[in-house]
Amino acid sequence: MKSIFYTDDSKLLAGITMKDETAPEANNMALHVCDDPAVIVENRTSLAALLNRSLDDLVCAQQTHSANFYRVKTADKGRGATELGSAITDTDALYTYEPGIVLSSFAADCVPLLFSNESAGVVGAVHSGWQGTVKEVSLKLFQHLIEVEQCRPEDFRIQIGPALSQEKFEVDEDVYLKFKALGYADSFAYFNEETGKYHIDNQLVVKKQCELAGIPAEAIAVDRICTYQDPSGFSYREDRQAGRHMAFIMKK
Repeated sequence: MKSIFYTDDSKLLAGITMKDETAPEANNMALHVCDDPAVIVENRTSLAALLNRSLDDLVCAQQTHSANFYRVKTADKGRGATELGSAITDTDALYTYEPGIVLSSFAADCVPLLFSNESAGVVGAVHSGWQGTVKEVSLKLFQHLIEVEQCRPEDFRIQIGPALSQEKFEVDEDVYLKFKALGYADSFAYFNEETGKYHIDNQLVVKKQCELAGIPAEAIAVDRICTYQDPSGFSYREDRQAGRHMAFIMKK
């Protein structure tokens, strides 16, 4: 099971699966874009075994490029793990205070974000494609956790996972203007006069959103693997039929 582990200690497990052409369906983890759902379930079963868990511990969302977030509880364990119908609907960020639950985020160019706050006892996974970024899903989630659930911003630790690089994330003016309207994303965009396209660093805009919520910059790590350029990356922009990475996090 080709994966990157960002944290694996006595309290926390966090990482992301990577594309592997030698594996079934290239190690695709997504039921919503696959050739054979049974293969995806088998891939997820292999990942669960690697994590010393079962599929009953996995929780998945039906991601819709929204700014919606959901607090996962023990009763949610297994939702979306083996079939789409039971996944948490219309949600792009999951968080939990419960141990032993594997939260997931699926991406192929979009920004996956994993976070923990040891003092508050919360962990979470976020999916932020460009639409989720302009809707400020990360900022809204962290504002909620800090202002409503009383998590201390200085105690968060954040890992932003592999995504489409600024070089490869080129957009037309209409999308650029949505980023510009945020009021803080201009320094993460440039215009290519030769192509007439704008290039945006979605990872760093998401990082900025975390900082705007009050999280210290030094608490935010960014994995700069480009999902388009790296052979271990799934890229929707490169291949509309691409599989998906699964970013995962679990409080032990």
